[in-house]
Amino acid sequence: MRLQRRQLISTGAAAFAFAGFARNVHAQSAGEESYVNQVEGYGPLKADPNGLLDLPEGFSYQVISQSGETMDDGLLVPGQPDGMGCFPLSPTTVALVRNHELKGSKALHRNMGPGGFHHERLGLLDASKAYDTYKDGRALPGGTTTLVYDLETRQTVRQHLSLIGTSTNCCGGHTPWGSWLTCEETVETPADADVTKAHGWVFEVPANATGLVDPVPLKAMGRFDHEAVCIDPRTGIAYLTEDQGDGLFYRFIPTVPGQLARGGRLQAMAFKGQAGADSSNHDARIWSVNDWREVEWIDMDDVEDPAGDLRLRGHAAGAVKVARGEGVFWGENELYLTATSGGPLRRGQIMRYVPSPDEGGADEARTPGRIQLFVESTDLRTMNMGDNLCIAPWGHLIVCEDNYSDEVRNHIKGVTPDGRLYTIARNVFTGNSEFAGAVFSPDGDVLFVNIMYPGLTLAIRGPWNAVRS
Repeated sequence: MRLQRRQLISTGAAAFAFAGFARNVHAQSAGEESYVNQVEGYGPLKADPNGLLDLPEGFSYQVISQSGETMDDGLLVPGQPDGMGCFPLSPTTVALVRNHELKGSKALHRNMGPGGFHHERLGLLDASKAYDTYKDGRALPGGTTTLVYDLETRQTVRQHLSLIGTSTNCCGGHTPWGSWLTCEETVETPADADVTKAHGWVFEVPANATGLVDPVPLKAMGRFDHEAVCIDPRTGIAYLTEDQGDGLFYRFIPTVPGQLARGGRLQAMAFKGQAGADSSNHDARIWSVNDWREVEWIDMDDVEDPAGDLRLRGHAAGAVKVARGEGVFWGENELYLTATSGGPLRRGQIMRYVPSPDEGGADEARTPGRIQLFVESTDLRTMNMGDNLCIAPWGHLIVCEDNYSDEVRNHIKGVTPDGRLYTIARNVFTGNSEFAGAVFSPDGDVLFVNIMYPGLTLAIRGPWNAVRS
């Protein structure tokens, strides 16, 4: 039986089933609880009889899109939805631009549930609309879809493919001018994969696009294992994370703010006075929660990086190592980023960066930016490998866990302004897939989020203003 998403709003009563999938009711419910709250938050989670998503009392979810559905352009909703941005289109409608982390044989193997034949349906496309193809001429399946949702009627209005031919589109970020930056988390080339072009770029997708956009790689933003990006709306500077155990944290100073395709300058972050530092605390503790470090920015050369050694050259120049930099999100004159495997337990860190008032200018060395170790996990039940994140309308962080384990469930966590954590949701579906793409509607009433497998986009509603910290 296919799930009828346009009718299903779960408050604990609706049926939920997928052909070929078994139900999993809490791996940990009979013993140790899967989470620990440092503050009350919204209180304990309530078991979902549908076996999908546990939420606190008073909260509900709606499945608004499912991999394998036929979209309005005749194509199938791809699998593996990851990062996502939300953009207002009218007083009642929003566009959700979603990444799909698909590439090559991985797409065929991991996406054989709902949407598993997305790659075959792509054969109907004109390959000239794709950034890249397999060597047999078929478009690569990675890219983005755009979903238009009506907040008032709670209906999905339409869905369509908006970027195709890219690979491993993991996260990204929204821009202040109404577009989504989608990031390739791969540096595959024709020499090591069944592709015809080099990958590892950022692409821009306008939120109001009604069809496929021109796939233009923003090469000046660097070629590396991109994860996420955010934009300082005051300066237009982009900040970028790299999903590698010894990755870097970058900034891109555009030649013309708001016009990324016109080029700019890519730099990597270093701790002032600690060249080549490792921020992870894996082998030796160099800083503790609430500690601050002043930073410097190192100019990067040859950023299109045909040799695939950009981060290694950054290390040699003194840039600080970040353990799997993933989510990054702009807040109130500051940003937050996750280091998914940071900390002695390798269960994650969250950092807070406050730019210099002169960020990107000639005089910025006089007033350097600062970065703080904001959160570091000491218990996997408190935070377990935080990945995508966003900032809620009430100023708390919303963090998606990304830990693939049969025993330890993935959760959505909230983080207070003083760095204490609480739990908002728990994935109890078979496979325990990661949450991704958390983002709020413009009115703050709806939290949209993806579950990567079996490929769902959810709208979560509840008494958000009742959080207790």
